[in-house]
Amino acid sequence: MVVGVVAGAVVVAVLVLIGLFKMMWRVAEPNEALIISGSKHRTEGIEEGLGFRIVTGRGTLVLPGVQAVRKLSLDLNETELHVDCVTHQGIPLKVRGVVIFKVGDDFVSIANAARRFLDQQKLMAERVHNVFAGHLRSIVGGLTVEDMIRDREKLTGQTRAACGTEMEKLGLIVDSLQIHEIEDPTGYIQNLAMPHAAAVQRDARIAQAEANRLATEAEQQSFARMAEATRDSEILQAGYQAERDKAAAKAQQAGPLAAAAARQEVVVQETRVAELEAHRREQQLQADVRKPADAKAYEKRTLAEAERDARISAAQAKAKETELAAAAEATRVKAAAAAEAEATEARGTASAAATRATGEAEAAAAQAKGLAQAEAARARGLAEAEAIKARAAALAENQEAVVAQQLAEKWPEIVQAGASAFGNVDNMVLLNGADGMGELFAKALTMGGTGLGLARRLLAGMGEGGQPAHGDPSSLDAAVTPPPQRVPVEQEG
Repeated sequence: MVVGVVAGAVVVAVLVLIGLFKMMWRVAEPNEALIISGSKHRTEGIEEGLGFRIVTGRGTLVLPGVQAVRKLSLDLNETELHVDCVTHQGIPLKVRGVVIFKVGDDFVSIANAARRFLDQQKLMAERVHNVFAGHLRSIVGGLTVEDMIRDREKLTGQTRAACGTEMEKLGLIVDSLQIHEIEDPTGYIQNLAMPHAAAVQRDARIAQAEANRLATEAEQQSFARMAEATRDSEILQAGYQAERDKAAAKAQQAGPLAAAAARQEVVVQETRVAELEAHRREQQLQADVRKPADAKAYEKRTLAEAERDARISAAQAKAKETELAAAAEATRVKAAAAAEAEATEARGTASAAATRATGEAEAAAAQAKGLAQAEAARARGLAEAEAIKARAAALAENQEAVVAQQLAEKWPEIVQAGASAFGNVDNMVLLNGADGMGELFAKALTMGGTGLGLARRLLAGMGEGGQPAHGDPSSLDAAVTPPPQRVPVEQEG
């Protein structure tokens, strides 16, 4: 029980102490200053004791019943200035402005303001208005209207400087002083502005007249440019119209021209197709008729030449054999005659017979040699006759092929003879370029092909049975090949 009573007493004592502390502790707000009076205090920055204490921005203990605490506001305050003034020229004016002020932040200003406005803070604006009104009248009395209008900052500066000492004594500082308006009941300022307004109006009229003149010139130039642009536009339009008319005329002619060009192209293509068809037919003829005919004629001619050569070879071999036999017989006869002559000589009775036998042997040998040469010539003639007969048969069967083959064999000489016509030409002028050169050489080559026309004319003169109309059957062969050479037969004795 005793412990509980003691504990309760302690708690009550603590609560009482807390309550007393809260009652004694005062805190100054940032926009206020606590003025504590009731005891002598020494404030920092002030040599003499003020008889009260100033606390700003912190807390402090105040003894209730011993010390009194009051608050001094540090907020901004403003007061409207409506002051009737008279200028140095004696012209009455009404000045309208505003003053923004507050209690200074230093302890001296707070102490001065506390002594003067602690219980009369609501009258602070009125007191400040009276201070500024008096100084403003004094300053305006020393200025002219022109000075006030042209240099309003000077009026503001002089007013703040004149009120600075008194405001400091009141513990106040001026944050801002603005002169809003200067009213002129007599119209002096308006009359003062009239010359300037007239000059401005004159300059404005001059400027307007100059602007009108420039505008008129610009309009005239613009009209001239418009006329020039209209002229250029009409010229361009005329040119465009001419181009359109020209294009329309071309468009009207385009249809017939296109049809003619298309027809020309069709004709060109048809011609090309006809040329290709003719070339195809020629190639087909070459493959189907001319090549087989050439092959057959070549086969017959080759067989005839081979048979002829075989016969000639056989005849030559037989002639050689006969010649050798005759020579051998002559030798034998001569030997026999010599032996007989020797025998006769030996016998001394048959010398004339031996001489006659020798002559007869030599005559027999000469006769055998002549017979052999005649047989060879006859064999060659028979072979050539067989060749001519085979060529005639080939001509009867395929005349064009044989003639073409004969001409092909002689073609280099024909071309050389045709080209010899240009051997003595020094300068030559061609009127159509490469085409003219091609035509010239084509004509030169055709000069060498007259043999083909001659052969065809000879073939046209042949009869139905395949024999020439005039001359013997070898006349056609003689026209395309040179005549064969005859080998003369020499006979002895």
